[in-house]
Amino acid sequence: MIQSKETGSMRVIGLTGGIATGKSTVSKILKNLGAVIIDADQVARQIVEKETPALKEIIDYFGKDILLDNGELNRKKLGEIVFSNPSQLKKLNAITHPRISQEIQNQINNYKQSEKNNAIIIDAPLLIETDLKNVVDEIWLVTLPKEKQIQRLIDRDHLTHEEIKGRLDSQMSQEEKISYAHQVIDNSGSIEELEQQVIRLWEIIH
Repeated sequence: MIQSKETGSMRVIGLTGGIATGKSTVSKILKNLGAVIIDADQVARQIVEKETPALKEIIDYFGKDILLDNGELNRKKLGEIVFSNPSQLKKLNAITHPRISQEIQNQINNYKQSEKNNAIIIDAPLLIETDLKNVVDEIWLVTLPKEKQIQRLIDRDHLTHEEIKGRLDSQMSQEEKISYAHQVIDNSGSIEELEQQVIRLWEIIH
């Protein structure tokens, strides 16, 4: 079970945002500023590596068709299944989210013992939707107008409009996420404007 946030000098910041809003870019800016970054997507990949309990459970439920020839998880194939079927997505999340949350909590505890930084950044697309929101002191939300978000998904991931709709519908709306956010980072402008916003926030907590 994931623990509640702890008091102490090191703040835990949850960085989140919808798909293709620019959250990864903000994370890179913060890393360059010296922030400690815990990448939830990286943790999610680690917990479903070959021979892990999570991957075995996924295979038991979804079948071996979601594997590559080398035995690793075919993330694209699994994504096609779950993003078109809410009940399948719910099952996958039930398998992976508790394990992701526990590993992130372990990393937070390790950093608090060993690092001298003022803040740990948890970079997590589903931070608000999961119990990860309970371990952070603040939530920073990266926002982008929906039309720009859709265009980035087309340009970056070459998704069809149907695939984009499935991914957007599977996430909490940006408007609802804003109600949870302590800071909103607007990514509708230039990269320079984005950097200036992030630097200002970093200076406040650092």
